[in-house]
Amino acid sequence: MISRYTRPEMAAIWEAQTRFKIWFEIEAHAADALAELGVIPKEAARTVWAKARDVIFDVARIDEIERETRHDVIAFLTHLAEIVGPEARFVHQGMTSSDVLDTCLNVQLTRAADLLIDDVDKVLSALKKRAFEHKMTPTIGRSHGIHAEPVTFGLKLAYAYAEFTRARERL
Repeated sequence: MISRYTRPEMAAIWEAQTRFKIWFEIEAHAADALAELGVIPKEAARTVWAKARDVIFDVARIDEIERETRHDVIAFLTHLAEIVGPEARFVHQGMTSSDVLDTCLNVQLTRAADLLIDDVDKVLSALKKRAFEHKMTPTIGRSHGIHAEPVTFGLKLAYAYAEFTRARERL
């Protein structure tokens, strides 16, 4: 993400630290589910959460491991094992890398869309306010790129409001 083209909240969603935090949560929730099914010890799942829930992952260390393993998820899991200890052997059981990567991408896209939807809501609020404010303000109408019958500026803003409402629904 090029920093000058985004804002901090959006950039944070796509940072490596955030990605690794989401990967951890996916792995830990999967461990919880496996523990509930009796596949892994419940204590192991609790230990994974307890030891890594609030950790700040060492991105440089994960990159270092990845250069050796040539596999991003294995590099992450290796680093996670360094943090969690022996109970890490129960993490990632029955999962593929795609399970982690695809789920993470979905979480990131959802978070990004939520930010965009909040922004569209602010635009809608401003358009509605200004549409009523200018409901009697005359302006030139347009048809096929040329002047047409006069309309109000409020009506033009109401059209924009309707279009942004449809866009929000699609988003």
